[in-house]
Amino acid sequence: MKTITVEELKARLDAGEKINLLDVREPDEYAISNIEGALLLPLGKVQTMQIDDIEDWKNEEVIIHCRSGKRSATACLFLETMGFANTVNVEGGILAWEEKFGRKG
Repeated sequence: MKTITVEELKARLDAGEKINLLDVREPDEYAISNIEGALLLPLGKVQTMQIDDIEDWKNEEVIIHCRSGKRSATACLFLETMGFANTVNVEGGILAWEEKFGRKG
């Protein structure tokens, strides 16, 4: 598992880069604030291997975020055991994003 800062992620998004961005928070958290373009797949679904929506990302970089970085780190580890070769955890999660760039949603 690699890591990325919110500044690095925003720069890549602003550059129009195609990014596989996964949000592993719960739907109610996502509704309050989210990063545009992120796919919502709660950690519980990752842990129970309900990953059909991202199966085609297995050989690509997958950038994962949550609220603070803990659930996304767990998701990275679970996905690695399922064959995802390039997982990246967003340091500080949506809290760091909101602190730097404000709330979206």
